[in-house]
Amino acid sequence: MSAPAAPARRLPPWLRIRPPSGERYEAVKRQMGDGVLHTVCEEARCPNVAECWGGGTATFMVLGDECTRGCRFCSVATARLPAPPDPAEPGRLAESLARLGLTYAVVTTVCRDDLPDQGAAHLAACIRAARERCPELLLEFLIQDFRGDESLVETVCGAGAHVLAHNLETVERLTPTVRDTKAGYGLSLGVLAALKRLAPGVKTKSSLMLGLGETEGELFKAFRDLRAAGVDILTLGQYLRPTGQGHHLPVAEFITPERFEALGTAARAEGFMYVASGPFVRSSYRAGELFLEGMLRAK
Repeated sequence: MSAPAAPARRLPPWLRIRPPSGERYEAVKRQMGDGVLHTVCEEARCPNVAECWGGGTATFMVLGDECTRGCRFCSVATARLPAPPDPAEPGRLAESLARLGLTYAVVTTVCRDDLPDQGAAHLAACIRAARERCPELLLEFLIQDFRGDESLVETVCGAGAHVLAHNLETVERLTPTVRDTKAGYGLSLGVLAALKRLAPGVKTKSSLMLGLGETEGELFKAFRDLRAAGVDILTLGQYLRPTGQGHHLPVAEFITPERFEALGTAARAEGFMYVASGPFVRSSYRAGELFLEGMLRAK
């Protein structure tokens, strides 16, 4: 008999949010309701859905809604052989972005280790379709690690996204516990370095979750490692357990807003162009997107 699940930890006051609502939120929700495109806002149960959808933004997920990996922080469904990529998806993505009237959009992907090119050509097609349909749109793309294959990283780099992101997720010691066995701390740093090397004019971005049991010293090392890989933008946010199921890791600690502020200051001292640090910050975070949009359009 398996051990009983640990009781859910009560959220501290600074992590309690009101249910999403509002006219703009409902309008975006209706546009997402056809089921032909998936958003990380819903799949990852993001706590910022009210803020982002209320502001008319959303983070789209392509290559389907099933991932070939099983990271222990993630609520996206896992499958060994997900459905084949839909060749109509790039066009539908572009039309959805145009319909929403976005000025800055984030697109991410599940991992597709089952495909010969891990989905790189499909992702590049999504970027090109979005750029062609919405030429004024600034596009951020959060990529997988492609198991370190730089030829696949280059395929995506060359498609024309304005910002390229890949998440380190956690500190080195916790990586084997938190992430799927196919992922790796050094592997992710190598991908981030490759992004900067292959597309030196593109801004790069990464994210760390806090509250998984990391130490301050481990975080400072991760900050230095990310800067050594050329990362321009960093986000720091609170890990929240997606479900009470045993597969998902429990929260080890709820980080206070004051400590997030101090860690953000420490990260900025390492030389990042921009750092967003707070309990509700996620890898796609509207404040960070607004900063990037202002910076990119000022050129």
